[in-house]
Amino acid sequence: MKKIISIFAIVTLLTVLIFTGASYAAALDTIDVQTDKTTVRPGEEVKVTVQFGQNLGAYTFDVTYDNNIFDYVSAEGGTANDTTDKVRVVYHDATGGTNPRTNMSVTFRAKADITTSNPTEFTITAEGLANADASVQFDDITTPIVKNVTVEPVYVDYTIKLEHAGEIVKTEEKAMTLSYASPMGRYYEHARLIAEATTPAGATVQLLATDQANLEHDIIQSGWGDAQGYKIGGKDVSQVLQTKAIFSQAGDYTITLKLIDRDNSDQVIAEQAFPFTVLEEATPVTPEPEMPEEQEVEEVNPEETPKRLPKTGSNIYVPVIVVLMALVSSYVYVNKKK
Repeated sequence: MKKIISIFAIVTLLTVLIFTGASYAAALDTIDVQTDKTTVRPGEEVKVTVQFGQNLGAYTFDVTYDNNIFDYVSAEGGTANDTTDKVRVVYHDATGGTNPRTNMSVTFRAKADITTSNPTEFTITAEGLANADASVQFDDITTPIVKNVTVEPVYVDYTIKLEHAGEIVKTEEKAMTLSYASPMGRYYEHARLIAEATTPAGATVQLLATDQANLEHDIIQSGWGDAQGYKIGGKDVSQVLQTKAIFSQAGDYTITLKLIDRDNSDQVIAEQAFPFTVLEEATPVTPEPEMPEEQEVEEVNPEETPKRLPKTGSNIYVPVIVVLMALVSSYVYVNKKK
């Protein structure tokens, strides 16, 4: 009996000694997860940082991400392993408690070819959590901590143009080029192009365009495209319509073009007004006077010496001969008298 009691006492003592040095579990409710950006541009980096709120000597954190949107770049605070959609960071203080950590982080880079707005999230879970000297084991974090971010380009506003050449005369068709464009346009599932016009009293204006079914539409009356709208957005957005405008009277008009979002109570995406002055009749064209034809001038080489000088002034020998003949005639006449 005494022997049994002795064995029981020894087992009890060993059990007490073992569990006296053992750690106990606790909830780690001081964890705080932050991202350094909430909106990330294509090609930019974002850092996910986990603050522990106290010193930890051991942990394993899993950070899950969307690999269609992000690429893994680097991690701080442990040994990282990327499995293309999750980064696992493991740390264990090999010094026995003299080198604990208060945080860890993972850096990601948004893919450069993203052209749309992409709401996404990082989720964080953890296991193997212990304080600096491993005297306390913390509960695993099995319910993911979620941090939301959005990856989207820097969008450029849409610009609208309505261009033509020359004068506009009442009742005559005037060819016009209508276009809207953006080097990086925000995406809309159901956008639509409409137009409004202000006219002189009693006047009307039409802005006509022909669709792929060869049907003509007056954009001012019915807009352009499907009544429910159509998708636009992305890189180098551009639509060009060849239209013709017909103004019923002379005077000043304004055509206002608008891109609207049918999914958002027809909110205006872009708007531009275009003023036009319509003439009663075309301005007469005055023909330009004809220029006389230039006569060719013979070029003279200054180095060439002319073979015969041009005759200038009167010949001095003619009067001398006349005088001599008169003298000879007088002399003969006198001698005959003698």
